[in-house]
Amino acid sequence: MEESPIFTKTHDLLLWLLPATQKFPKDQRFVLAKRIQDTVFDFQEALTSAGMGIEKVPNLQAADVLLRQLQVYMRLSHDLKFITMKQYEHVSRMTVEIGKILGGWRKKAGV
Repeated sequence: MEESPIFTKTHDLLLWLLPATQKFPKDQRFVLAKRIQDTVFDFQEALTSAGMGIEKVPNLQAADVLLRQLQVYMRLSHDLKFITMKQYEHVSRMTVEIGKILGGWRKKAGV
């Protein structure tokens, strides 16, 4: 069975976000960077659980909330100049694309 694009795109997001957050100022690595990392890992876990059919609806709803939180944290990272405009645009495109796929999955699941 072929893996859903949302899992591949989430993996790509993780690969991009982890090194990017390691470049945050030292005093923010354990505050905002950690919050971003925890959120994206929680997002991936919610998707994985939903994909396995474990509490599908609640996990899809949780994933949607987590993705929105991630978007807010990334905007804050940009506003605080921890990431460049180009990086912010890139991560925004990634999260919007993932959000569209998630929205389709939620619609299909009747959420």
